[in-house]
Amino acid sequence: MNRRNLLMIASLALFAASCAAPAAAPAAANPNDLGGRELVIAVENAYPPFNYKDEKTGENVGLDYDMINDICKRLNCKTKFVTTSWDAIVAVMESKGKAEWDMAADGITITPERAQNVDFSDPVINVAQRLLVRKGESRFKTSDEFKANAELIFGAQPGTTNYVIMEKIVGKDRIQAYDQFGLIVQALMNNDIDATVMDDVASSGNMQANPDKLETLSEVLAGEDLGFVFPKGSDLRDVFNKALADQRADGTFAKLKEKWIPGSK
Repeated sequence: MNRRNLLMIASLALFAASCAAPAAAPAAANPNDLGGRELVIAVENAYPPFNYKDEKTGENVGLDYDMINDICKRLNCKTKFVTTSWDAIVAVMESKGKAEWDMAADGITITPERAQNVDFSDPVINVAQRLLVRKGESRFKTSDEFKANAELIFGAQPGTTNYVIMEKIVGKDRIQAYDQFGLIVQALMNNDIDATVMDDVASSGNMQANPDKLETLSEVLAGEDLGFVFPKGSDLRDVFNKALADQRADGTFAKLKEKWIPGSK
């Protein structure tokens, strides 16, 4: 092949290359990918069915664990759950102080007052607050009847919206304070208190564990939205909200809700 032919072939090759389709642009980075980041999640670990220790297996279980672990699979993050007192979570919600965790999960009620100091996720679940009592309670059937009997006392955990509801019903003098949620339920079953206010989700978990000892009254005292808590200005809220929406859209949340709150609407 002579030199002229070689030059012609080379020219044709260059022309073909210039006409070829441009290379595809690299895929945009996933804005919801947290790059394997480890998240420290505060839980009280004493609030079934949201988070608690299974006495039979010794494992930490509950709706919060399952939901957040699933979310981190979607967001490419790792979970590190730490047991934290409710008082410590409340302290962050009542001040703009720095939290030692990335988020908190504990069946926490979303309120405008708390939202001044922390960021909330979109509502995870809506609950109704009712009176939790001993099975077969006959001295009262409503909060008004409870209030009318001066001998009756509530048990409550300070810093909770449940405490606020009870204070409105009977005042502080008829409330026995407990620093752990589980102690309130135990006190109720031991006849140390006469009732407590609890959301229907948590009540369901406790009644499943103690079917012959506890029941709720029909009166609804308040309706509340519960959510996850983030320190003010956290970059996690928006990506978690997206993941929460995805959990609902693909049916994951419905399955987890049925697992931990069977029969709930």
